Amino acid sequence: MAAFIKHSSPQVSDMPSSTKIDIIQTRPIPWKDYPLVEERQDSELLKKYTPIDLKIINQFFPPDYAATGQLIEELAHHLRPFGRVEVFTSQPSYAFERDDSPRTENHESLRIRRSQAARFWPQRIRGKAVAGVIFFIRTALHLLRHSKQQGIVVLTTAPPFLPLLGYLLSRICNIRYVCLLYDLYPDIAIELDVIKKHHWLVKVWNRLNCLTWQHAEAIIVLSENMKERIVAKQPGIEDKITIIPSWVDPEQIVPRPKHENWFAREHDLVEPFTVLYSGNMGRCHDMDTLFDAVTLLRDTPIRFVFIGSGEKRKQFQQSVTEMGLTNCLFLPYQSRENLPYSLTACDVSIVSVSAGMEGLVAPSKLYSALASGRPIVSICPANSYLNGVFAEANCGTTVRNGESQELAAYLHRLSQNPRMASELGRSGREFCRKNYTSEKIARDYLTLFQSIESVDCQQRAKRA
Repeated sequence: MAAFIKHSSPQVSDMPSSTKIDIIQTRPIPWKDYPLVEERQDSELLKKYTPIDLKIINQFFPPDYAATGQLIEELAHHLRPFGRVEVFTSQPSYAFERDDSPRTENHESLRIRRSQAARFWPQRIRGKAVAGVIFFIRTALHLLRHSKQQGIVVLTTAPPFLPLLGYLLSRICNIRYVCLLYDLYPDIAIELDVIKKHHWLVKVWNRLNCLTWQHAEAIIVLSENMKERIVAKQPGIEDKITIIPSWVDPEQIVPRPKHENWFAREHDLVEPFTVLYSGNMGRCHDMDTLFDAVTLLRDTPIRFVFIGSGEKRKQFQQSVTEMGLTNCLFLPYQSRENLPYSLTACDVSIVSVSAGMEGLVAPSKLYSALASGRPIVSICPANSYLNGVFAEANCGTTVRNGESQELAAYLHRLSQNPRMASELGRSGREFCRKNYTSEKIARDYLTLFQSIESVDCQQRAKRA
C-alpha cells in the first residue's frame, strides 16, 4: 500500500528508467495485488500491471490552503508508485502570503510544475476570474508545448472553466482527458446571481460543457446530486460518469481530548462547549442560518469558533460586532501541521451548503470533521446528498436552510448530553474509516485511470 503523503518533496531524480516499461501487454489488477514498495523498482512484477501516465491540472496546490490543492497533492502522492504523475499548477495565490514556491519539484515518479501566479484584486470575483483566465492560457501553452509527452490529462474545475480546455485541445492535438468536477459552472454563477440564466455567455458555456463531457474519457464527480445535474444537461453520458467523493487521512486527524490539545488550551476552548466552523466562508455556504443560531445562543456558555476566510467572513464578523455578541472567536486558516489540533479543539463541527447549491458543490470539510471524532451538524437543502450520508453515518443531524431555531436547539441539546455527542462522534469516525480514507479513494481513482490506459493499450495493440 502506498505510504501517506510526505509533505516535503526533495529534489531527486525523475522516474527511474527501470519503471518506464512497455504497457502494451499489461492489464489492470486490484490494488491489493500490487507489489510492495520495496519490490517495485527493478521488479519483473511491474510488467504484469498497467502503469498510469497522468498530468493533473489544478490552479491551487500546497503550500496554498485551498482544499482542492491539498486533495490533489495527496492523490498524486498515492498514485505515483503506479506510474508517472505530473501536476501542473500555479504559485500560491488562494490564501497564502508567499508566492515563491519552487518552479519545479521532483519526487521519484512525481513532478510538480508551477507557473507564475496572477494577483489582480485577489479577494474580488473579477480578480479571481482574471487569474483563472491567465492560468487557463498558461496551461494551454504548456499542454501544446508537451503535447507528444502526455498520457491522460486530468482537468479540475479550478478555475471553473478549465475542463473546456480538454475539448479544445483534443480537437487540435488529440489529447486524452478526464474531467474532475469539484463544482458545476455556470450553474453556481447563476445561483449566486453573478450572471443571468439566459445570458449568451451561459448558453455558450453550457454548450461547451456538453461537448467537453461528450469527448472526455471519463467524468469524475463528488456526489450523486452532481451526476444527476450533468445527465440532465447532457443525456446519454451516464456510463462516463464515476462518483468518487473526497477523502481524509484518519490516521492524521484523530480524536483528541481538549484538555490534551494545545490549540484548545491556547484559545481557551477547553472548558466551554465549542462549535467549530473551519474552512471557506464563501458565497456557496449558508452563513445566515448559522449567524441566527449564534444570536439565539448568545446568553449560553456555548462558544463558536470560525477558522478560515471567504466572501462572507467579513460581513459575518461585522454583524457579530454590531450585535455585541461575545460568543464568537475568529481565526485565520491554519497550516496543515496545525489541522489535527484545530479540528479537534471543539465539541461539534458545522458543515453548510446554501439553498440551491445541492448538486453544484460538495463540502470537503465534511471528511475531516468525520475523522475528528466529533458530531457534525449540516445546514443544507432537503434534497442534498448530505442527508443520506448523515443518516447512514449516524454522525449528527442535518437542518434545513433558515431553520436557525432547530439548529440552536440541537446544539444546546448536544451541550447538555456529552454521552450522545461522544457516541455520534465515534459513529462518524467509524463510518469515515470504512468509506472515506485516502487509500480507499485513491484505489477508486487508480482503477478508473488503469481502465482508461488498458483500453488505450488494447487499441494500440490492434493497430500494431
